[in-house]
Amino acid sequence: MDAQTKNNVLKLRRRGKTYNEITANLGYISKGSLSYWLNNVRLSRVALARIEKKRKTSLVKARQAAVIKLKQKQEDQALDMRNRLSPLANRLADSEISKLALSFLYLGEGAKWKSHRGLQLGSSDPKIVLLYTKLLKKCYGIDKDIFRCYVCYRADQNFNKLKKYWAGILGIPLTSFYKSSPDKRTIGKPTKNKAYKGVCVISCAGTKIQQELELLPNLILEGL
Repeated sequence: MDAQTKNNVLKLRRRGKTYNEITANLGYISKGSLSYWLNNVRLSRVALARIEKKRKTSLVKARQAAVIKLKQKQEDQALDMRNRLSPLANRLADSEISKLALSFLYLGEGAKWKSHRGLQLGSSDPKIVLLYTKLLKKCYGIDKDIFRCYVCYRADQNFNKLKKYWAGILGIPLTSFYKSSPDKRTIGKPTKNKAYKGVCVISCAGTKIQQELELLPNLILEGL
């Protein structure tokens, strides 16, 4: 740097200007050069306080920008994933493909034939229970009006509110819900997860369907 530029750099620094501000005022100067020429410059308390304030402000802005960038990246990834998987999900329009999805759902969440005769599935996740009812309708024509339901819940929860919640989610009338009692093991133990709505168990006749849904994953396993 020429003497005039160096002099201007020193003046700006003593006024509490950051490296970025100095560069913005004087044109591009590498931070290495600035660090070298300003290494031993003594600054007033006011100048030091200003530089520290600007540093903190820049850090906050950088973090905010990083959060925005990360959020946008996540949204782009989610959109890309949705676009890639939509054609696969659309294949469920075929009832036979839907039956495969239903069989795996039942494998994980449904009551098995040796312990229970007839279709029965329970979950605390509304999406799982709703998907189950929709797939039964699509694959086997089973309407919601033949379902019988009960709710497994904790002692400090209100059964009537839970019943209304699940009835609203599933579109099943309240009259289809059996009266049930809370889990005695939870007495005196407050529910920590306020979003927990108990476990909704749905059952209906259909032993033959139950056996078919259990057989399908076994056949697939044999073929892999």
